Amino acid sequence: MTKGLGENPTVTGLGRRLRLGVVGGGPGSFIGPVHRTAARLDDRYEVVASVLSSKPEKSVEAGRALGIPADRAYGDLDALFEGEAAREDRIDVLAIMTPNSEHHPAAVRALDLGLDVICDKPLTTTLDDAVDLVRRVRATDRVFCTTYNYTGYPMVRQARAMVAAGRLGPIRMIQACYIQPHLARLTPMERDGGDYWRMDPARVGASMVLGDIGSHALHMTAFVAGTEAERVGAEITTVVPGRNVDDCAMAMLRYENGARGVFWVTNAAAGSEHGLYFRIFGEKGGLEWAQETPNYLRWMPIDEPVQILARDGAGLGPEAKRATRVEFGHPEGYQEGFANLYTDVADAIVARETGRQPDPLVLDFPTVEDGARGIAFIEAAKKSAAADGAWTDCRLVV
Repeated sequence: MTKGLGENPTVTGLGRRLRLGVVGGGPGSFIGPVHRTAARLDDRYEVVASVLSSKPEKSVEAGRALGIPADRAYGDLDALFEGEAAREDRIDVLAIMTPNSEHHPAAVRALDLGLDVICDKPLTTTLDDAVDLVRRVRATDRVFCTTYNYTGYPMVRQARAMVAAGRLGPIRMIQACYIQPHLARLTPMERDGGDYWRMDPARVGASMVLGDIGSHALHMTAFVAGTEAERVGAEITTVVPGRNVDDCAMAMLRYENGARGVFWVTNAAAGSEHGLYFRIFGEKGGLEWAQETPNYLRWMPIDEPVQILARDGAGLGPEAKRATRVEFGHPEGYQEGFANLYTDVADAIVARETGRQPDPLVLDFPTVEDGARGIAFIEAAKKSAAADGAWTDCRLVV
């Protein structure tokens, strides 16, 4: 039973669903079905155009297999942009889930065509490209979302609301971890010389581990704590022998409000499960949340007993309730977090197109600036690591 998101304002506002084009996420992809399902979960979008492979014939075949109309199952990006530009019913939004090096050119062309954009993280592979996208979005009236999907979880939004309301007092310390196991061994393609873009520095960007999961951990803690990292002292390394990219990063952080932070991310922790969590402490208490138990938020006020806040339980604010979509007691998580971002974006687009002010809760989705801050952090962390952990400014300057 869908709950918090309520009536479909896309249909009631525009008289139709938003037309979505998807680039990347074709056969064999993990993330492609996640994006497409998220777009449809609240009935805000219909997927009407696609480029699903770097091989034109495979792209066309995959699009048709998904039910994309034959004339909109495109073989490549050129065909998609040329075809959609000529249509009166062209797509409204482009969702990008290609290898990292292809995010910037696809987003630029989408913005040039007047489309709104939903882009997987990391935003780009270079800071120059990230800043370029920020400037392009600011120069238009387009909505741009970077899919840091964990900020779509109800209890993450509850934590953010509690910090913003002053429940913790001034924030003093922040811990962010994302500890995965799936690259604890060399992959078959690494051993055998196959083509795996995540292990290609030219396609993955300056840091595989920071782009893949580190940007998630950084953004989630900044989102909750309400303050951005301004300096980093980092060590970035490869712990699995024979690997061509980094798979572990550890750092100390200093935040704009004076808080201190500890940061550890890796894809190579043998035996771990998922390992995304944060701990944030202020003057009056602390909060803990872990993605492996996403329906619960641990609240630790300094002079009161520890409380476990449950999703859709008593005492939650409208931020958490809006992001909650199934009845209490039923599992809810990763897929729904993505869907919350897609729905926020749709509601923001419809508000713009109908001349209304959006509900402020709609605007909690991660923006192009959030994506660019992740790239600024990655480049600064790499510089710090090369200088044996020297403190390095990681703020975004546009």
